[in-house]
Amino acid sequence: MGDIERIEISYPPFDEQTQIAQVLTNIDSELNVLDQKLQKYKMIKQGMMQALLTGKIRLV
Repeated sequence: MGDIERIEISYPPFDEQTQIAQVLTNIDSELNVLDQKLQKYKMIKQGMMQALLTGKIRLV
């Protein structure tokens, strides 16, 4: 424990911590939006593939 007690950890000021948290929250929100879009496009692709494989739609 002696060596661990002597380690100093510095933190950025509270204002900077708040700004960092805000940026990370914005990034997380953007990732969620992109993930929702990806899921939507996967469902569209699956539906299109189903229509092609069953013969409902034919490509000429």
